[in-house]
Amino acid sequence: MIQRNPNQRRNFIIEQINQLGELSVEHLANQLNTSEVTIRKDLTFLENEGKLLRRYGGAIRLPSDTNEQLISQYKRAIAIRASQLIKDNSRIIVDSGNTTLALAPLLIHKKNLVVMTNSIKVAHQLSSIEAGPNLIMTGGTWDPCSGSLQGKIAENAVNAYDFDQLFIGADGLDIERGTTSFNELLSLSQVMANNAHQVIVMLESDKIGRKIPNIELPWDKIDILITDNRLNQTIQQQITQHGVTLLCATLQDSEDI
Repeated sequence: MIQRNPNQRRNFIIEQINQLGELSVEHLANQLNTSEVTIRKDLTFLENEGKLLRRYGGAIRLPSDTNEQLISQYKRAIAIRASQLIKDNSRIIVDSGNTTLALAPLLIHKKNLVVMTNSIKVAHQLSSIEAGPNLIMTGGTWDPCSGSLQGKIAENAVNAYDFDQLFIGADGLDIERGTTSFNELLSLSQVMANNAHQVIVMLESDKIGRKIPNIELPWDKIDILITDNRLNQTIQQQITQHGVTLLCATLQDSEDI
């Protein structure tokens, strides 16, 4: 097949995944006559646009409206549980991501917060809150794959402060090693973790067990993992054996606020 530009590739991927339901990176790379690295970046871009869901080795079609609504409710439940950990007068970092984005509007009830973020979407949410938190953007180089600011400028901005908490998502969680990411730009996440007294990972339970090659944060950098209550007891025990506090949010949590 003739090589295509990014928009053509991505439109082809969407068409194929809507028809077939699931595609592998290897298959797409062969079909589009491009590298697997390029396909992974395309899939990450499309997931951030809400067009598909990444899975290890490829991607799947978006679930039905009912399931999609449930996924959204789990994100909100996780965000509500995370917001309960934030005290007034705190300095926090909110990393880019759909689950961490759900945390932003819940900060309306917190007083005298300082919030740093590398996410334009999070910043937009926070800036719309009347008398909201003091907002600091990291600056840096725009990364369209993750929808965030990255690079040395962003890292230097984080290094200039001392934070109480970091709220960060993940593409997956390797039970043995820690959080995983499809994105190869990992250094900012690690700098954020090093500059926060408490690191809180937020992710849905269906991402747990994804063994993606890129390790973002090892277990010894994580203090609290917030997920949903679909996680079975065996996996819960395996996680807590790493010395991490595990909090499982319920859909009732999302209905109580």
